[in-house]
Amino acid sequence: MRSTDGWSWMDDVLPFVAMLMITCLDMAMLTIVKAAMNDGVGTIVYVIYHNALGTLILLPIFIVHIIRTVDRPPLTFRILFRFFILGLFGICLFQVLWYVGVYYSSPTMASAISNLYPGITFLIAVFFRTEKIDIRSSSTIAKLFGTTMAILGAMVFTLYQGPTVFRTLSYPNSPNHLFLSQSSGFILGSLVTLTSVIFGCIWIVLQTTTVKEYADQQTIVFFGCMFGTIQCISLSPFLERNRSAWVLQHGISVTAVVLGAVYSTAFRNNVLTWCLRKKGPIFVAMFSPLSIVLAVIMGVTFLGDSLNLGSVIGATIVAGGFYMVILGQTKEKNKIGVTMGDDLDVSDDSGSSSEQTALLISSTNESEC
Repeated sequence: MRSTDGWSWMDDVLPFVAMLMITCLDMAMLTIVKAAMNDGVGTIVYVIYHNALGTLILLPIFIVHIIRTVDRPPLTFRILFRFFILGLFGICLFQVLWYVGVYYSSPTMASAISNLYPGITFLIAVFFRTEKIDIRSSSTIAKLFGTTMAILGAMVFTLYQGPTVFRTLSYPNSPNHLFLSQSSGFILGSLVTLTSVIFGCIWIVLQTTTVKEYADQQTIVFFGCMFGTIQCISLSPFLERNRSAWVLQHGISVTAVVLGAVYSTAFRNNVLTWCLRKKGPIFVAMFSPLSIVLAVIMGVTFLGDSLNLGSVIGATIVAGGFYMVILGQTKEKNKIGVTMGDDLDVSDDSGSSSEQTALLISSTNESEC
């Protein structure tokens, strides 16, 4: 279904809605995981349990996919090694370091550091040549300017509070105190989170190139999760030697693992991979600065937080930067469409001229006879 101005429901609207939903659910999931860690769940324990359970959930889906899909691309050693690398960067390195950073800092600080996702992803995408920089191109300028705006807006959002614009009743036992809580290892947690963000950006770019080269999303997601889980299990004896830590207590711990398996491993990985195939790594990374904006909106709406001027200014700048990136991608897509149309016109013209030449030669031969 495509509108007259070139926008498509499947290619433009649905990826936006899907990423917006993922961003909102990520903030809720991060808060639940933080609560489970405060309840005594270790980082490596949570990562292994929820990814192992998620891989088991994906297994029957993968088997049905194999049975129903006849013309699947072949699984070569090179492709399997690519899946191994995706599991290493996307699960073993990114998730373990990310949740360690959340444990030592807070979900809010993790969201603030994730504001660097667009800039780091753009640089890595240029390095891997999935994005091209052409200063003379208006689409490139729009994407560069929009990425910079999003990062600056997120920094304003995080560092500048300003006077209160809107105040509601705040409850001392509100869950937001858990969400904003900071521990003594705040600086260590921030550095670990930054390292995990770099690995996450590498995974985004590699996942994009993989899904475009190997057009089988279910296979990519399943093997990536399986390899990442195996890698984490191999590291577990060095990261968690206390056997009692592997026994989950009933309550928030089991809830976090089950929700992590269903949402983070089975659902989120598939949606992210689909959005990366449709829109590319920069589009997906641009939603990271929106996470802290959504966190404050949810806090004001549901938790009785106050709304400050810095939050309003930062959110406006982030929204403007996001719009610039989307505008740049739209211009780039339209430019590709125009170029392909011109190529088709040229080929049609050359084909018609060839036919005219053939008719002319034929008529000349007949006259000579």
